[in-house]
Order: sequence, then C-alpha cells, then structure tokens
Amino acid sequence: MLRTRRAFILSAMMLALLAPLTAARAESSSDPRVADIVRAGKIRVGLHLPQFVKDPATGEIKGSGTGAVIVQIAQAFADSIGVRLELVGNPSPPALIECLKAGGCDVGFLGYVPGRTGDVGYTPPHIMVPFTFMVRPGSTIRSVTDVDKAGTRIAAVKSHASTITLGRIIKQAETLTVEIPDEAFELIRSGRADAWASPRPPLLEYAPKLAGARVLDDRYGENLQALAVAKNQTARLAYASEWVEAAKASGLIQRAIERAGERGIEVAPPEVLTGTTPTR
Repeated sequence: MLRTRRAFILSAMMLALLAPLTAARAESSSDPRVADIVRAGKIRVGLHLPQFVKDPATGEIKGSGTGAVIVQIAQAFADSIGVRLELVGNPSPPALIECLKAGGCDVGFLGYVPGRTGDVGYTPPHIMVPFTFMVRPGSTIRSVTDVDKAGTRIAAVKSHASTITLGRIIKQAETLTVEIPDEAFELIRSGRADAWASPRPPLLEYAPKLAGARVLDDRYGENLQALAVAKNQTARLAYASEWVEAAKASGLIQRAIERAGERGIEVAPPEVLTGTTPTR
C-alpha cells in the first residue's frame, strides 16, 4: 500500500513538472508559420565548419567551440515547435546558404554578414563573440581606444574576420599579420608586438601562458551569430525572430553559454546592429 502510494505521488510530481513543457510545445506547434515543419515531424538545422565535428564511425554531428552553444539552442528551438532535431553539417557558410536555398535545411546558424542578406533572412543575433586585444605584461593600454597610436605593434591572424575589422579602424598603429594564433602569441611573448587582436575566446586561452598578460574588457568589433532561413521563408523568419528574442530575454541563451563552458562568448545585446559604438 505504501509503495503504491509513493508511486502515485511520484507520478503526480512528474506530470506536474512536464505539464508546462507539454503545454508550451502544443501551443507552439499550432502556429501556422511553422506548420510545414510540424507536418514533417522534424526540423533540419544547418551548421557549418568549424561549428561541429562528425563522429567518423557513426556519422553523428556534435557541436564544437561556439557550436557547443549553438546545438543546445537548436534543440530548444526544435522543442518549442514540438519536433525532432536533425543536424545537417555543411563544409562552409556558402554551402549552408545553398542548403537553405535548396530546401535541404529548414534553418541554419550563420554568422551575420550584411552582404548575405540578399540570399537569406536573418533573425536578430543571439550570440556575440567580441573582437578585442591581449596586451603584454606591464602595458599601459587599458582600452581599445588606447591601441591605435604611432609605435604600437599589433599581432593579428591573416584574413580572419577580426583582422579585417581591425584594418577598418587602425590608422596609426602597425599591424603584423601571421598565419596562425600560435605565431601571434609568440610575437606578444617575445616583445615583438604590443597587442594581439583576436576574438576573445582564444585570447582567454592564451593569456595564462604569459604571466601578467591582460585581455581588455571592451571590444572593437564582433562576430555575430544568428538563425538564418531562405529568403522566401518570411513566416518562418518571423516565428524564429520572436523565439530568439524570447530566448534571450528568458536567459535560455545565457544558460546555454554557461553549460558549454565557452569563455568569451556573450548574449548579443539589443543594440549590436544599430551602429552603437561597441563597449563590451
């Protein structure tokens, strides 16, 4: 009798915990803007390298780097519609765009680049990877505005988005381009460079290797990640855009970042596409 009562209580507790989730899924699944995805029973979410790695034995796709955050967000998005998540790996951003245009991907996680808006529709950005500087021990540089001075030498990895952005704003300092991050760090370590321009995550990884090195708090630019859909999928874009804003406001995106353990990634602030001067 006691065991039966305990089982009844446990069942009641589980139903109470699952009820809000079930209700949310049912409500979202009835939204006509995603009716085609509901009918399919799955949502095909496109990723591109290096957001994922593929298990050579099973073919299973798993998030890597920022992708560890992205895959969690993709699962939550699928849950909001009430369908199964299917990850679709693509070798590059252009390949992902083609997947969206051809209908092989329902949505994709893509860096926000204004030049791509002719091919895809973007939701508001959900995560941001700031571009900033690591400076040498004892440096007097305290903010990004202190860097662009005559005589300052900046290490940067050739052709990276952070380096391209740097080139648009640096007028007086000298930029020393290298092929890989290890070479940029060696320029800082050896004293041949005063600062290293890069996305924040790798700077946070390298900084402990040089006692006294600091990563600046502010930023000179950013890499923005957003959900993208085919240009003609306006209803789907509206649904996804509303969902992204709600996910940011509820703390879902922040929790995904924390669970992934990816330092240096931030929730994209509301003003990030308005032209406001970057500060953090």
